[in-house]
Amino acid sequence: MSKDYDPKEIEAKWQKEWEKSGLYKTKESSDKPKYYILDMFPYVSGEGIHVGHPKGYIATDIVSRMKRMQGFNVLHPMGFDAFGLPAENYAIKTKTNPVVSVAKNIEHFKKQLEAIGFDYDWSREISTSDPKFYKWTQWIFLKLLEKGLAYESSEPVNWCPVDKTVLANEDVEDGKCERCGSIVEKRPIRQWVLKITDYADRLLEDLEDLDWPKSIKESQKNWIGRSYGMLFSSPVKDTDIVIETFSAHFEAFKADTFVVIAPDHKLLPKLVAGLPNEEEILNEAKEMVNKRILLGREEIPEVEGIFTGRYTIDPVGNGELPIWIANYALADYGTGIVKCSAHDERDFRFAKKYGINLKAVLFPEDPELRKKVENLDVCYVDMKNGILTEPEEFLGKKDGEIRAEIIEYLEKNGLAKRKTTYKLHDWVFSRQRYWGEPIPVLRDGDKVIPLSEEELPLILPAVESYEPTGTAESPLANIPEWINVKVGDKLLRRESNTMPQWAGSSWYYLRYMDPNNDKALVDKDREKYWNMVDLYVGGAEHATRHLIYARFWHKFLYDIGVVTTKEPFKRLQHVGLIIAEDGRKMSKRWGNIINPDDIISNYGADTLRMYEMFMGPFDQSVSWNSDSLIGIRRFLERVWKLKDKLTANSLQLTASEPLMHQTIKKVSEDIEAMKFNTAVSTLMIYSNALTVEEEIPREDYETLLKLLAPFAPHMTEELWKELGHTSSIHTEAWPQYDEKRLVSETVTIVVQVNGKVRGKFSASPNILESDAVNQAENLPEIQKWVGDKVVTRQVYVPGKIVNFIISL
Repeated sequence: MSKDYDPKEIEAKWQKEWEKSGLYKTKESSDKPKYYILDMFPYVSGEGIHVGHPKGYIATDIVSRMKRMQGFNVLHPMGFDAFGLPAENYAIKTKTNPVVSVAKNIEHFKKQLEAIGFDYDWSREISTSDPKFYKWTQWIFLKLLEKGLAYESSEPVNWCPVDKTVLANEDVEDGKCERCGSIVEKRPIRQWVLKITDYADRLLEDLEDLDWPKSIKESQKNWIGRSYGMLFSSPVKDTDIVIETFSAHFEAFKADTFVVIAPDHKLLPKLVAGLPNEEEILNEAKEMVNKRILLGREEIPEVEGIFTGRYTIDPVGNGELPIWIANYALADYGTGIVKCSAHDERDFRFAKKYGINLKAVLFPEDPELRKKVENLDVCYVDMKNGILTEPEEFLGKKDGEIRAEIIEYLEKNGLAKRKTTYKLHDWVFSRQRYWGEPIPVLRDGDKVIPLSEEELPLILPAVESYEPTGTAESPLANIPEWINVKVGDKLLRRESNTMPQWAGSSWYYLRYMDPNNDKALVDKDREKYWNMVDLYVGGAEHATRHLIYARFWHKFLYDIGVVTTKEPFKRLQHVGLIIAEDGRKMSKRWGNIINPDDIISNYGADTLRMYEMFMGPFDQSVSWNSDSLIGIRRFLERVWKLKDKLTANSLQLTASEPLMHQTIKKVSEDIEAMKFNTAVSTLMIYSNALTVEEEIPREDYETLLKLLAPFAPHMTEELWKELGHTSSIHTEAWPQYDEKRLVSETVTIVVQVNGKVRGKFSASPNILESDAVNQAENLPEIQKWVGDKVVTRQVYVPGKIVNFIISL
């Protein structure tokens, strides 16, 4: 009898041994196919990880271990997203300098991750706040500036009054700061902006070739929000103002009877200037903006507006159209000014509410419904099957069939021109905070002077006070010895704002390929070998921020010849949350956090790993249940004890051979498909089949250990060593199944009498029904139950059951 399973001793032992031997260190080898697998690296913003964090890390660890055993040269690195608001806010909260708190948090994170037994190549570790890393973040910014893709703007932007910094649109959720939940304000502040909109079409079109979840693709498509339409220009009566209106559904242009402008449109003050009620109009508009900020992206519950007192002369002959301010018009979509008609639900409600004239020119074929549309009792919006009555050139035609003709008509007559618009806006790239990459430029008045590559990295200075100023500048502006730079006779000034937390994460995956290169962002040969990331795993919440930003930067780097692929991540898999036992998200606020250190101490890392993979489908949210851990621990103990049943006989168990090949096939396919819960279930079935045997051939047991190794790397390594192997189980060849051996040469057919099992026999899986029934009824134990009774019916389930129904 061998010693008992002791995970504490085994796991500590093998973690030290793996580190000492460099088992997981990735080699720069081109004689093997490569497999680059990556986790979205963590923020080092708090006191460590809870049991919800490692779920994705365990999954990639399992896949990477299998790929290594399958003969791939695996790159599976880890690093830390150390710059930005999360890290700085934690430092402020704990009254420590972010340099100190980040270093301390990284040390703690690493210790926790190492205790779970991941196969990371720690020699490639990166941190976005390391000057050796952010030198190249700054280099990318300079290249964007050089190519005209970085510019300065003073447009009104999102301002968080609590974090005291500008936010990108992607950082705002429901009108509130995504980080702290405070209501976002609009402020005109000078900031750096990146022209991500120049890449909008490519960001959309290249999505089609990616192996990504449909939901993530749809999120990106909706965020980019491309619309094709027509742009109409028209003068405002009694002014020198000319307005432009955009319409994506312009087919019913002859129905337009009024115009709406967004309440925060920059043209509005000029539009109402000099009117008797100018102040009242602007105050009402401001109130609309404040209400909408509270709603965020939610649907406006009720349309509201105010008449500006102005009219525009419609270019398509609809006369003078009143211009209204409407709460549903968006300044950052299209032109922020919209021509309105009876064929839009919100326009229709708005006009009815304020008594604005309406006119219908689009009608259904149904006579009864047509009458309601004519009487303006209902809003008809079918832009495919509606029949037009105006203009005369398109009388009686379906609008959906003549869209191209209408475009030609409008252009030919000089009434409008084609226009493509996007919901996506250029990326606001400045932050008025200390803890971020310094922007590598100097200022000579309004002139911007980029630093040379030789001057990089521009290092963030050490400071005592780093709390935000609440102004348009970061705390760096208050460090005269850093902010002021003498160049010849001139005193120049550095840029005081820093980059957002998304900067480093937009390209970090490239640095893992070549982390110590001080001459280039990445060596060309290494990039060519490793790119793209074959599997990228992380939270679905990054669909419209990190993933869009990273794709944008990658495409730019492709354009300037740094990378050889158009996309960074070939396959994407998102991770379902692990919910606390009380049904809420794990949070310090709720006091429901479970520390993985405690689980490892009580049950072992291998139990934690297998439990998180067994909880449910990987991409779905699941609830943590500490009571369920014991089941996984007992399974591992049963596998451990199986070694006492090993026999010197090398012949495989006939009964277990098909199951072994089925298990190899199922586990291999499930890991590839990231169906870890069913892979664990399959391993349990195979283990149970071996448990009932008195003796187990070594081949069967070693196959089980190899299949289990990615899930429970410590225990399987120990057992492999006990079997006399000198090499690591994690460098062994992955088991292969034989298609011919997936089906047993014989099957066990159960015989029932009135549904109760009374006997069984072995037979060919292809046995004919007549032969199966004949063998069943001749079994002595069956004759005992049937005797001379009348069999009224017999049921045969091929290869499984014969059931005799007898009259009692």
